[in-house]
Amino acid sequence: MHKDWPKTTEELTALMQTFGKGHPEVAKGFSQLSTAAEKDGAVSAKHKELMALAIGVAIRCEGCIAFHAKAAAEAGASRDEVLETVGVCLYMGGGPSFVYGSQALEAFDAFASSQ
Repeated sequence: MHKDWPKTTEELTALMQTFGKGHPEVAKGFSQLSTAAEKDGAVSAKHKELMALAIGVAIRCEGCIAFHAKAAAEAGASRDEVLETVGVCLYMGGGPSFVYGSQALEAFDAFASSQ
C-alpha cells in the first residue's frame, strides 16, 4: 500500500490556502517564518529540511512528512541522507518512529523520482 504523497501535499496546500484567505495575517506570518527558518545559513537548507523531516516523524505528522520530504528532495537530499535521518529517528523514537520513518522514506522516494 502506497500513499500518494504528491496528492497529499496538493490537498493540504489547498486547505491551508483556504485558511489563509480567512486569516491572512496568520498565514502570511507563518509563511515568513518558514522562509526565514529554511534558508541557507550556517546550516544548509537541505540539512534544515532533513531536520524538519525528522521532527515530522517524531511528532507523527503525515502532512509535515509530505511537505518536508518534498522540500528535502528539491533541496538535493539523497536517499542515503534520508535513510540516515530516519535511522536517528528510530534511535530516538523507537517503534512509532519506525512506522513514520518508513512513511518519510516512501514520501521522499515519491518526490525524488519526479526530480
